[in-house]
Amino acid sequence: MWKWIVVALAALILVFIGVVAMQPDELRVERSMTMAAPVEDVFAQVNNFHNWDAWSPWAKIDPNAKVGFEGAEAGEGAVFTWAGNSEVGKGTMTIIESKPDELVRARVHMTEPFEDTSMTEFTFKPDGNATGVTWGMSGQHNFMQKAMCLVMNGKKMLGDQLEKGLSNMKSVVEATH
Repeated sequence: MWKWIVVALAALILVFIGVVAMQPDELRVERSMTMAAPVEDVFAQVNNFHNWDAWSPWAKIDPNAKVGFEGAEAGEGAVFTWAGNSEVGKGTMTIIESKPDELVRARVHMTEPFEDTSMTEFTFKPDGNATGVTWGMSGQHNFMQKAMCLVMNGKKMLGDQLEKGLSNMKSVVEATH
């Protein structure tokens, strides 16, 4: 009897490993929202890390996180550093591409609770007095990260945070118009 239990358990583990291994190596999550504000106002919220505290979903999770700014004031070369609780971790974010009123792309390098590098990207599409904003995050996942995303539904969790951030940003930019 024990032999069959061990065999069944080993088979379940092998199936789980197979399912995890078949998950895509790249994770990409994005959310979009339209904001009743001019594109230049929405772009300014993203292009300057000093503005992020007002709308970033992670700033709300740990309002006591230690943050710092390095490099350029805004745009390419601007660097944001943070060290917070276990939910927000520790790392740096650097704007590597900035096209006024079109695109902001940044490299995110986490050092805690685990080492990881990913990309975050904002695109802006003006539509009269409104602006469509798409916030995407992407990165490569190793076997353990794929397993964690599968078990914890990491895509949904990340998507929910992006949606919260966009909603917070919408409140900020629409409050001034």
